[in-house]
Amino acid sequence: MRLIPIIGLEIHVRLKTKSKMFCACANVDDSTAPNTAICHVCTGQPGALPAVNMKAVLLGVRTGLALGCRIPDEAHFDRKNYFYPDLPKGYQISQYDHPICIDGHVEIDVMGNVPPRDRIRVGITRAHLEEDAAKNIHDSSSQSTLVDFNRAGQPLLEIVTEPDIRTPNEARTFLQELQAILRSVSASDADMEKGYMRCDANISLLEVDDENKPLKAGFNPKVEIKNLNSFRSVERALTYEIERQLEVYNAGGVPEGATRGFDENKNATFEQRLKETSADYRYFPEPDLRPLDLKNVRQEESGRLPELPATRRVRLVNEWGFSSEDARVLVANEGWADFAEQTLGELGGWFEASDNRNDMSGGDHLIAHKAKYAKLVSGWLGSKLAGILAAKNTSIKNIHVTPENFAEFLYLIGSEKINSANAQKLLLLMVETSADPSHIMEEHQLGQMNDPASLNKLVTEILAQNPEQVEQIKNGKLPLIKWFVGVIMKSTEGRTNPEAAEAEIKKQLGV
Repeated sequence: MRLIPIIGLEIHVRLKTKSKMFCACANVDDSTAPNTAICHVCTGQPGALPAVNMKAVLLGVRTGLALGCRIPDEAHFDRKNYFYPDLPKGYQISQYDHPICIDGHVEIDVMGNVPPRDRIRVGITRAHLEEDAAKNIHDSSSQSTLVDFNRAGQPLLEIVTEPDIRTPNEARTFLQELQAILRSVSASDADMEKGYMRCDANISLLEVDDENKPLKAGFNPKVEIKNLNSFRSVERALTYEIERQLEVYNAGGVPEGATRGFDENKNATFEQRLKETSADYRYFPEPDLRPLDLKNVRQEESGRLPELPATRRVRLVNEWGFSSEDARVLVANEGWADFAEQTLGELGGWFEASDNRNDMSGGDHLIAHKAKYAKLVSGWLGSKLAGILAAKNTSIKNIHVTPENFAEFLYLIGSEKINSANAQKLLLLMVETSADPSHIMEEHQLGQMNDPASLNKLVTEILAQNPEQVEQIKNGKLPLIKWFVGVIMKSTEGRTNPEAAEAEIKKQLGV
């Protein structure tokens, strides 16, 4: 007998709308002052009536279509009853037996897995609309709990998967793909660290034979790990829970179905309460909201679906020459793929215009050199520009470096008009000033010194100033050539091409 993990996920996604799910209050983030985006509806005042935010319905249907779900003709809202300080009405408006999305699936490649599970199919049981609860803020110093109702009533889409996931790595990969899909259809920013995407993971272990066939019908009681707020937390929590449940089985027991939390500091799950069932919530139809007619919404949103991440990754490789890994990174980071494609479109024109040795058009020139240019774009975008964005705590959408200017910047590098060290200085100045890269390069004297006569004179002077090191090189201590290159680079403030400097030093020393 062997035991294998059976994992299913429930993901709560905050939809990108201007107002809340059932009232006109602003859909604000956690940086907003507490209890400033509230009204009689979202605080559960007697007699207050909800009204459906149709933008949330559109985004929910669009997401369902992107996940391969069937959109029914009609969906209903229900009341999910439970008492907690962050739920002012004593119930949550959700959807139970008639959700807006059902029976979908996502197929993903899983790095690190071996065949046949290097590509997996994760079924989507359902996706339904609901409102968020308020936020409890526990103050240990005063031993009190404060409640911020800004989050109460915010629009959520809960996505429930089938128990098709078998490892923590697969769970993480699925969530990363889901995040990319949500961003591609503009349904949510899906930032887990900001709480825009929260995950509950359900896990049990199943007894199987050597051919992975279950030894009994049905699953063992599942444990739900609540409110995981990062990809890393999901992976670590599931890894710990698998080991914990294995220990229970090895001791002759069976893990009890329960709801558990995850302690980041201890890297361990802990029991919170026994697992609820649907009967515990006493669902019944929401009497204040009419059923949703989805027939027209389904038809309209079917025609609005953008290119989805899996398709785009393939196209970035085939059409633009990016590596598979670079394509994955570009699609995973919001706005990067658009920026990269626009940059490449401009970059081919820059190099074609400067290449007098061929008569190819800009398009043909780009095709002939696409792998080279794609590597240049992904290298500087994914490392240097990404580093600047991280240091400034901003995104590519909020900087003033245009794809046109970035293409010109890369052309300056590719045509050796500026070296790598000074190019990094130039890129930072571009981010800070929004100015044209050529103008910045000239103003700050960052361009490459390409005059052979000037380089010859400079090398002659440097060698004459350091006769001891020259003699050591002539006696076979060749690594000192690199020392001379450093001296020359320093004297020209990085404007000399180091390869050209090294070649000139060797030429003058005859080595």
